[in-house]
Amino acid sequence: MPIRVNLDRILLERRMSLTELSDRVGVTIANLSILKTGKARAVRFSTLDALCRELGCQPGDLVEYEAGPPSAVED
Repeated sequence: MPIRVNLDRILLERRMSLTELSDRVGVTIANLSILKTGKARAVRFSTLDALCRELGCQPGDLVEYEAGPPSAVED
């Protein structure tokens, strides 16, 4: 998928664990892990808002587009 999630890099820069972030934003560690590993198929705006608020960043810091071959869209 050409969308990359940079949550791991931002957590490292902020010296914050996934557990601490989970506690702060109210999202389970499992769901944050799915997001962090790039396996998420979608993200809610409310989750993105909470992540940006707690990490002190912009949405574009968390996700970026990487050009590449088009992927098949699943229903």
